[in-house]
Amino acid sequence: MSKLKKEDKFLDLSDYGRSFGRILAYQLKETRFTPIHVTLLFGISGLIAVYCILTNHYLFAAFFILLKSGIDAADGELARLKKTPSYFGRYLDSVFDILLNFIFLMTICYVSQTPLWLTLIAFICLQLQGTLYNYYYVILRNKSVGGDATSKIFEYKSPKALPGESQQSVNILFKTYSILYGKFDKIIHFMDAEAYKVKSFPSWFMTFLSVYGLGFQLLVMSIMLPLGLIEYIIPFFIFSSILIFVFIGIRKKYLI
Repeated sequence: MSKLKKEDKFLDLSDYGRSFGRILAYQLKETRFTPIHVTLLFGISGLIAVYCILTNHYLFAAFFILLKSGIDAADGELARLKKTPSYFGRYLDSVFDILLNFIFLMTICYVSQTPLWLTLIAFICLQLQGTLYNYYYVILRNKSVGGDATSKIFEYKSPKALPGESQQSVNILFKTYSILYGKFDKIIHFMDAEAYKVKSFPSWFMTFLSVYGLGFQLLVMSIMLPLGLIEYIIPFFIFSSILIFVFIGIRKKYLI
C-alpha cells in the first residue's frame, strides 16, 4: 500500500501475496533476474495450475494459483528495488493476468462441463469486477496527496519507452493491453463517470471493494477447487457481480 498516503491506506484483501513478493524480490535483488523474468515465472506458475486442474489435482492447482499471486507481486517490487521501471513489464504483467484468467475459466469450463456461453459470461463478470476495483483504486491513488500519481484511469496512447526498452515493444504491448482491457474500462466508466470528483474513498469501502481484486478472485478459486466445488466456480463469479451495482450505488449515494 506504499502508493497511498498514510490516511488513505486500507486493508487490501486481494494483496495477501505482497509479503511473499517482497521477500522474493529482495532475494533476487543481487541476481541477474529481472522483473520481466519474474513476470514470466508467474505465467509459468499459472500454466502449471491449469495442468493440475486438467489432471484433477486440485490441491496442487490451488497451491500454484496462490503461488502465481505471490510471484505476481514480486515483479513490481523487484523493479523498484533495482530501479528499473519498465512500461513493457507493466503491460506484459496485465496481459498475462487477463489471459490466465481466461485460461483458468476455460479449463474449469472443460473439466466441470459447464456450458461455454455461461463461462464467457463469467469471464466478462470477472473482468468487470477487477476493473471496478482498479478504477476506484487508481482514482484514490491520483487523489492521494503524497501518494502515487503515475497510473492513469484511461490511457489513450502508448507512452515513451524508458531507457533500456524498445519503443516498438512498448507500442505492441500497449496496443494489446488496450484491446484486452479497453471495453471493460469504458463500461465501468459509463456506469460511474463522476467517480473522479470524489475527494477520497473511506478505507472501509476500499477494503470491501478489494474482494473484486485479482488476488481475492484467485483465492476464491483456490479454495473452491480442493473443496470439490469446481462446478460452482463459474456461477459464483456471475452472481457475485451483483455487488458491482451495490458498490456503485453506495459510491453515488454516500461518497460524493
